[in-house]
Amino acid sequence: MNITAYVVGPQDGSGAGLMAMARGIDFAAVLPYAGMMQVEHQISRTPICFFLFAAVPDVEALRGVAQAIRFSPRRQVRYAPLIYFSESPSGETIRRCASMGFDDVITMPFSRARLQARIDRQIGKPLRYFETPGYFGPDRRSQNPAARPGSQTPLSGQQRHIDFIRNVISGVHVLRDDYVQPQPKHVAG
Repeated sequence: MNITAYVVGPQDGSGAGLMAMARGIDFAAVLPYAGMMQVEHQISRTPICFFLFAAVPDVEALRGVAQAIRFSPRRQVRYAPLIYFSESPSGETIRRCASMGFDDVITMPFSRARLQARIDRQIGKPLRYFETPGYFGPDRRSQNPAARPGSQTPLSGQQRHIDFIRNVISGVHVLRDDYVQPQPKHVAG
């Protein structure tokens, strides 16, 4: 696959285990994440980069890296898949990852087959991202209400819906980019 995998997190423990597992997948390269300059250089060689986040004691510590990726001016970086490997199926961890724009959260047991299946979901299929002033990532509004961006506060103003596809040869292609005004919620009374 013409895809680079960046492992974000500690170089030992969970990070080392994730690095070893990722090397068993057909990635063009598996590298420890060392900053956005490294990524921007790499996308000229492999147009799609996956970010595999190793388990950490507090997932909130990953927010800075997630935001740097999600709000990058480079489309190939901004639309890159973010996958967190959680050591427990905590609803709070999953909600936090969703609010940061992660594409997926994989819980234990981790395996190459499971990782490959999750990678396959992200390549060659139309996907939709949703953008508001403080969020950019998968559109989860039709899924679990707890994972919805802005589900705890009413959405206002324009929202952006972007349909796109990731291609291992040429990268990210935007299929549709629309601005929509949210409809007010009607309260039965």
